[in-house]
Amino acid sequence: MIYAYIFVMAGITYLIRMLPLTLIQKKISNIYIRSFLYYIPYACLTAMTFPAILYATKSPVSALAGFAVAILLAMKKKSLVTVALFSCGAVFAVERIMEML
Repeated sequence: MIYAYIFVMAGITYLIRMLPLTLIQKKISNIYIRSFLYYIPYACLTAMTFPAILYATKSPVSALAGFAVAILLAMKKKSLVTVALFSCGAVFAVERIMEML
């Protein structure tokens, strides 16, 4: 019976991926749909990343400090390496300060 479950789920997964490619033949000209589709990757990445940020450290306080530093540096258009290094440094510093308290 397990093979039937696997076969059905494989078929459903295939249909979900195949149907939009076969049903939508022409270029999407509606500006609202194009705008919606443009932001889907960013929304999915955020939905996957934000919970991981909160649970990756010992304390949510240090996670939020690192997140805040990352947001500030990203808004100032710093490079990805700079944002990552400074946010990791902020998490490290906040965790050390919390250990002393």
